Amino acid sequence: MSEKIRVLISEEDVQKRIEALGEQISKDYEGKTVHIIGILKGGAYMMIDLSKRINVPVTLDFMSVSSYGNGTVSKGIVKIVKDLDEPLEGKDVLIVEDIIDTGRTLHHLKELLYARKPASIRLCTLLDKPDRRVVDDVNVDYCGFRIPDEFVVGCGLDYAQKYRNLPYIGVVELNED
Repeated sequence: MSEKIRVLISEEDVQKRIEALGEQISKDYEGKTVHIIGILKGGAYMMIDLSKRINVPVTLDFMSVSSYGNGTVSKGIVKIVKDLDEPLEGKDVLIVEDIIDTGRTLHHLKELLYARKPASIRLCTLLDKPDRRVVDDVNVDYCGFRIPDEFVVGCGLDYAQKYRNLPYIGVVELNED
């Protein structure tokens, strides 16, 4: 079996949208420091691009949360692989994800982080698949693109650890060889 990648969102469109998100976040956090939590591995790509476009003070931390393994469908089991290095109490937190699908991972993560007493928590994602949502209380504050229910790669998103480095969003099309 081989994979073919079809471009869904061009590199230029991705960069323009991230720039617009950075401008909006800068306005919304004016006078504050935004503490960005990048969700590894894929969210690191979005976090780095986005943080360069935010004009207010930024602090960074990372967390690794897994719910996929090597498959293309979320298993619904959320595992914390790497926790934060810094406490959150009193901080204005912005969680940055590559994609929100069922919402299970973010639902679990927000519950965990709210218990750490931040001043606020907002959510930013490059991609949102609202048609796949099974958890209702995951509200996206900053969304790059809403996309159809297709398995996508690029800009941090992978298929079995491949294709994260693509500068565009592509759809994986599996071919029988």
